[in-house]
Amino acid sequence: MCGIVGIVGQSYVNQGIYDALTVLQHRGQDAAGIVTCDGDRLFLRKDNGMVRDVFRNRHMRRLVGNMGIGHVRYPTAGTSSSAEAQPFYVNSPYGITLAHNGNLTNSAKLAEDIFKADLRHINTNSDSEVLLNVFAHELQQLGKLVPQPDDIFEAVARVHSRVEGAYAVVAMITGYGILAFRDPHGVRPVCYGRRETEQGTEWMVASESVALSALGFQLVRDLAPGEAIYLSEAGEVYTRQCVAEPVLRPCIFEQVYLARPDSIIDGISVYKARLRMGEKLAEKIVREWKDHDIDVIIPIPDTSRTAALQMANYMEVKYREGFIKNRYIGRTFIMPGQQQRRKSVRQKLNAIELEFQGKNVLLVDDSIVRGTTCNEIIQMAREAGARKVYFASAAPAVIYPNVYGIDMPSASELIAHGRSVDEICEKIGADGLIYQDLDDLVAACREGNPAIDEFDCSVFDGRYVAGNISEDYLEHLEQQRNDAAKAKSDHDRNMALADNEVMDLHNAS
Repeated sequence: MCGIVGIVGQSYVNQGIYDALTVLQHRGQDAAGIVTCDGDRLFLRKDNGMVRDVFRNRHMRRLVGNMGIGHVRYPTAGTSSSAEAQPFYVNSPYGITLAHNGNLTNSAKLAEDIFKADLRHINTNSDSEVLLNVFAHELQQLGKLVPQPDDIFEAVARVHSRVEGAYAVVAMITGYGILAFRDPHGVRPVCYGRRETEQGTEWMVASESVALSALGFQLVRDLAPGEAIYLSEAGEVYTRQCVAEPVLRPCIFEQVYLARPDSIIDGISVYKARLRMGEKLAEKIVREWKDHDIDVIIPIPDTSRTAALQMANYMEVKYREGFIKNRYIGRTFIMPGQQQRRKSVRQKLNAIELEFQGKNVLLVDDSIVRGTTCNEIIQMAREAGARKVYFASAAPAVIYPNVYGIDMPSASELIAHGRSVDEICEKIGADGLIYQDLDDLVAACREGNPAIDEFDCSVFDGRYVAGNISEDYLEHLEQQRNDAAKAKSDHDRNMALADNEVMDLHNAS
């Protein structure tokens, strides 16, 4: 879960990219970066931290140029090194910068091939750098002094033939234009739009449509799986399908949790999908808990609000805001380390006691991953005076790790892995627990776009739509993502020194 953006404008794009990244901040809070192009020179600023902290006035003044790309990142493999902040850069051919959202499942093999066959050096553990070097190599192999759109699309097609996994990519070719492309299954989202100005038409690509609308761009459409779009520096637009048999299988967790509710992804209104999730879960509660004694439905802010509101309407039960959120604390989903997550829950939420005292409360969350957060929140509800505390998840039980760019923990740290619903209920300390059915979740999302035949539901059903996921790979992921690995990564990050200034990539002095 990262956020990408690229703009080809009629004037400096630094402020526009900055604003877009703040809109996409929910997709990554670990690092941020912007690179702009002015003629044949690139200007880069990236570092660990939130967008507002990474970019200061002195940095923005140096990010000159009418086209550029940006990225917000969170680590998917237990590392938070500033050396892995994006975008990445290679000087050959042409000078290319690249940022991506997703995860390459064959990155280790690719890195080996890049070194032995392509004679390229990889300097970090990031699969984004691997992806950049694969693309750069394939473009260089075409041997053109001036790259044409056909050459760029041919290089993308060759990238698709080599890499596996899920990826939405934005890249900039110095002095020529911006490229974006999407994996053959369309697991990770990317869309593009246009804006008319007095100077002419401007173009933008982004992970979510909300970034476009926030900047006054009109959404044109999502990229199709396997499709690429090239926006020349002069504002010309070229698109091409770069794989023979693309199949749209978008990540359903975007609709559950990752995306902002005001986004439209693959034709699906995230807000409306979450309303339908709430209604279907309410139907299940009425069906299975016929004699329920729920007095009030309270969402766990913010993602579950939409579903919880529709549940209350359907069940004719009071809806109340029982928790106030401190918006200056990051998402616990992203935070490494069990102790840090527990501490963050108490810092992040505060209960309104009058909404709990003497009541049977149904708490609604978008999903349950580790169970740490809901366990703490249930305890907070009891301390606030709740008589009974029930818990509902708008998503099915998360049983399997994600391999396509979401930092789900290792399987052993997932509370639902190897446990029954009753065992999970006891472990989180609830008086009752109910999950959304997977068929209902899929139906709630597909109603927004019936043309989608299949979603990536791998965290729920263990079916990895891009294939080639072995037990050895999952075991390797287990070692990378467990809390011990993340604790070591945090220590390494604290010991590292980072360069905090904007870099002119042609003149680092």
